[in-house]
Amino acid sequence: MVTRKPSGRHGPRPSTVEGIPLMLMAHPAVLRDLLDRYERLRAVAGERVVRAQVYRQLQDTAYTLCVTTGTRDIDAALRAARSRAAQYPTAEAVVAV
Repeated sequence: MVTRKPSGRHGPRPSTVEGIPLMLMAHPAVLRDLLDRYERLRAVAGERVVRAQVYRQLQDTAYTLCVTTGTRDIDAALRAARSRAAQYPTAEAVVAV
């Protein structure tokens, strides 16, 4: 059974299917890019002298990972993003097979 939210500008949209909330999922390639960016920024942030801009970029990337995975903390977001990205091979892995 699909339940619908009230109609908006773009018409009614389902909010649940069989009682399970719907959530948009980020493409695995987007998640891989975010994971790579987060890891690079984290490595730079661990250096002795770091500009404030790097910390801000790290916070922004962590926030984006949380939003795209539907989580509230970075550790859960990293686990979710890695899990989802691992479910789908990269284009390079498909060609190599």
